[in-house]
Amino acid sequence: MIIHILKGVRILKIGALFISEDKSVLDAMKQIDATANQMLLVVENNKLKAIITDGDIRRHLLREGKLEDRVSAIANYQPRFIYEQDKDKAQELMKKWSILSLPIVNESLEIQSIAFLKDYEIGRNLSLNVPVVIMAGGLGTRLYPYTRILPKPLIPIGEIPITEHIINHFKKYQCNEFHFIVNHKKNMIKAYYSEVEKDYTLEFHNEEIQLGTGGGLCLLKDKLTSTFFLTNCDILIRANYKEIYDFHKQNGNMITMVAAYKHLTIPYGIINMIGNGEIASMIEKPEYSFLTNTGFYVVESEVINRLEENTPIGFTDIIEQQKSLGEKIGVFPVSERCWLDMGQLEELERMRKELEI
Repeated sequence: MIIHILKGVRILKIGALFISEDKSVLDAMKQIDATANQMLLVVENNKLKAIITDGDIRRHLLREGKLEDRVSAIANYQPRFIYEQDKDKAQELMKKWSILSLPIVNESLEIQSIAFLKDYEIGRNLSLNVPVVIMAGGLGTRLYPYTRILPKPLIPIGEIPITEHIINHFKKYQCNEFHFIVNHKKNMIKAYYSEVEKDYTLEFHNEEIQLGTGGGLCLLKDKLTSTFFLTNCDILIRANYKEIYDFHKQNGNMITMVAAYKHLTIPYGIINMIGNGEIASMIEKPEYSFLTNTGFYVVESEVINRLEENTPIGFTDIIEQQKSLGEKIGVFPVSERCWLDMGQLEELERMRKELEI
């Protein structure tokens, strides 16, 4: 890939963003993850036919579409584009049309490059001003021996701890009210943040006993009276928080879980056996796709009011309780690459690499 800068617009010479319309939605998802540009160009003989975005994939899956479906079933066959002689107008046109990418083609519709913008550059309203609760009381046993010295919320990713990265991501959406539920080595966490120069409010809520991934919310009764974000302290979601929040509200959910698509290939042949020791079937290097909980949620404050005080409970158990009460629980799917989880040592290194630290 070759990247050029043209009047503040990132212009990318692209081959890695090409996909054919007979590929599957799963293929498109993998390719978007690999290229990290949130979109692909559907091409034939190097000519632009359509565009597919991560949003197209998400809407398809929310409609109960299948990963095996063809790209042609969800692609936009009337995409915006400009001719090469007009590429100096790319920034202006993307702002006018409120889009984040724009293919640049020649007279034969052969793709020459693509221009990119960011949300804030086209003036999209990303302001949320929604409270954020960070569950920061766990022992961090998966990160031993790091957590023998430091509490998990203070494990550094580069020059700042993971929780400060989380706060900084929320601040991009004008979220300026933060609540930490703390327990293990809580005084170290408080001491660190007492020294940090802050342009946001931060309140600590002390668990006297370990209350699980959900029980600590009872400490926020009468403190939160509106919708809030809830996140584990060891994960980072790189998605549009405004889209997640709007999805939650538009669907009338009590809780919306952000879930990431995982795709695994078993690197072995799988053997199924019948009772007498004979082989029933063999599957060579099977592939599995599934959604997994990221530990990031949008939650209505009524959930807090229904909790028993000082009673340990996991947040997934709270979800089951809400479902049993007839409340609507939603899922907002994101790609695997949007989810950074430092809960294990190998994932900690991946997070540092992904954040270019």
